[in-house]
Amino acid sequence: MLTNRMMTRLAPVRWAMMAFAVNPALALAGECVQEKAVYGDMDDAYELRFEPMGSESSVSNKFKLAVRNTNVVADGVVTRTDDQKRADGRIMFECPEGDVTGADLRACTVWQGMVYASDLKGHISALPTEGESAAERLFLPALGPSIQKSSLWGEGKATVAPWDVLSLKGCYQ
Repeated sequence: MLTNRMMTRLAPVRWAMMAFAVNPALALAGECVQEKAVYGDMDDAYELRFEPMGSESSVSNKFKLAVRNTNVVADGVVTRTDDQKRADGRIMFECPEGDVTGADLRACTVWQGMVYASDLKGHISALPTEGESAAERLFLPALGPSIQKSSLWGEGKATVAPWDVLSLKGCYQ
């Protein structure tokens, strides 16, 4: 039988377990590598899922952005600036295959900008590369307004503009 003293000593453990149950990102961030991280917006309208690269290229990260409750999925890539300190991201939807022109690429680009990582305290850093611990949050400036002005927006596609901050919601194996 547990005494009052033992119950008092176990209370912090119980609170920690409840905190991780309420916010699984607290438990996942240190255990998940960036290329397996899954993020969501606060309206649960979008899911951003990173994927392993599998080969050497100028791209440091790749991901898929899915519009929930639809079949719409856009492709995303991240390249590093020359100093390797900044991550330039691009989300593209229904880009033509093969030899494309700059105009073709601009026409299918939904969003382009810097991708920032953040911890739960709001400290901003560069997006982790493959093999590094996943960021707890991502910040993609002007993502929502960009989607509203793109080919990703409309009937049967996106109808909710996401917030610019996406939170870690899981890690797939």
